[in-house]
Amino acid sequence: MSRYTGSTWKISRRLGYSISETGKELKKRPFPPGQHGKRRTKLSDYGLQLQEKQKVRFTYGISEKQFRKIFNEAGRLKGVHGENFIKFLEARLDNVVYRLGLAKTRGQARQIVNHGHILVDGKKVDIPSYRLTPGQKIELREKSKGLKIVAESLEAQFASVEFVEFNKDSGVGTFVRFRERNEVLQEVNEQLIVEFYNR
Repeated sequence: MSRYTGSTWKISRRLGYSISETGKELKKRPFPPGQHGKRRTKLSDYGLQLQEKQKVRFTYGISEKQFRKIFNEAGRLKGVHGENFIKFLEARLDNVVYRLGLAKTRGQARQIVNHGHILVDGKKVDIPSYRLTPGQKIELREKSKGLKIVAESLEAQFASVEFVEFNKDSGVGTFVRFRERNEVLQEVNEQLIVEFYNR
């Protein structure tokens, strides 16, 4: 299954979960598409597991193949499988570009990386799935510093997160540390994703 490129608002309403993490998608229409006020049917265990997987996959905007690959890699680490999985997803370059405030959405961040606008420790990296390690520096290439979408994003009020730092004067961001589980995706039960793949 390829990466979804349709309306994230429809997906958010279907899942009853804000993919953008802002809650905007659910404010005007807090019900599934086509169901004007109808009650949601109760999901089976499999349905709940699938829904939880879709919440996370659509939040990070990645294909099923990539999602499963990261899940399997996380399973080879010591510690809690589900927590390691979320940690890996948050360490993706496109996600960190988004968390630094250089893009308004993860889709925009993925585009910026794909088009070769980002340097990691001074070297161009154009792979959105590149996994950062703590201490690495992220910045725009010199010729990319005038990008309109970046300027607009930096001007917007952006909720800062503690696991990244961005110096607006130098234009350099730092991936400070891996994210703690309680800092992200509070409404997600990643154990259900583990159960989904271990069926």
